[in-house]
Amino acid sequence: MAHGLDDSIGDKLARGVLSGPAFADPLSPHWEIYAGGHPLPNEASLEAAEAAFNLLDWANDVSGVVIFLVSGGGSAMIEWPISPAISLADLRRTNELLVGCGANINEINSVRRAFSAVKGGRLAQRTPAARVVTLIVSDTNRGDEASVASGPTLSPNDAIDPLDVIQRYRLELPNSVLQSLVFKSVSLPNWPYRVLLDNWTALEAAQAKAVELGFTSSISHEICEQPIQAGCELLLAANEHTKCLISGGEFSCPVRGNGVGGRNLETVLRCAIGLEDKQAVVLSAGTDGIDGNSPAAGAIADPTTFGRARNLGLDPADYLARSDSYNFFKRLDDLILTGPTGTNVRDFRVLLRSP
Repeated sequence: MAHGLDDSIGDKLARGVLSGPAFADPLSPHWEIYAGGHPLPNEASLEAAEAAFNLLDWANDVSGVVIFLVSGGGSAMIEWPISPAISLADLRRTNELLVGCGANINEINSVRRAFSAVKGGRLAQRTPAARVVTLIVSDTNRGDEASVASGPTLSPNDAIDPLDVIQRYRLELPNSVLQSLVFKSVSLPNWPYRVLLDNWTALEAAQAKAVELGFTSSISHEICEQPIQAGCELLLAANEHTKCLISGGEFSCPVRGNGVGGRNLETVLRCAIGLEDKQAVVLSAGTDGIDGNSPAAGAIADPTTFGRARNLGLDPADYLARSDSYNFFKRLDDLILTGPTGTNVRDFRVLLRSP
């Protein structure tokens, strides 16, 4: 996105702040670049927020034009606590509990916004005298753009009570966070925004490729944000007349152990249990190339997966109990390893049936 802005406006760009994963291609010298953390904030995430505050204060003083480039992962990569009592360790622990509790993204973001000076429109709130536009690569549902990176430039459009989420999932958050929660929504001008890419973009491109390859293909937008076991059951039970079933979104996936993996790897492991008597192949991967705390994008499974696992003495139930699906598929050499892709439009799943 930053490269695109450089290409589009060139020297008209006065200053920029970027927080994201490391990449090789150099940007123009106008940019301050920070290697913010993901999925948990790090020191650079705080430094990026402080640099962004300074830039926005200057842009506000000169009544400039501010272009926000917002994409998935921004919740961790740029962050500043709403209270000085909240330490970086508290931020990391809170986010670790949120992403591992099994809550969906809207529930997670409702809590994130309540203790952040960046999220829920608070970042853009610093520029009332500037002209503002937001460009988004979305990792949320269509119509829910305020949830991308927890909405640093958009007011939330949901009515989820963060306290309800904390209580429902029995989250033992740090006291500094609990005592600093702010529930008042930010009021912002009606600034324009545009979604450049989203999950549907990826799914539609995949379907076009499947048709090109000769598959009868369909997209199931309904298989999207279910609890992971229910989502896997829906995937395997889908219409058998469709030879290529494509779905996306993000299953909610609680972390139960200290293993390595994420929801895509666990999706494939759970689906593999039901594949021994089916002539089908399942793939699930994150479009950012990184699944959970693993270096893999996802994995692939077919009717031979469990037989090969048994020959190696691998117990799938044990790997599920430890949230260690990455090491299960690593032993089988069935990982999908792309490296970071530089974008994030949620997850991608495909089920292929044999003719």
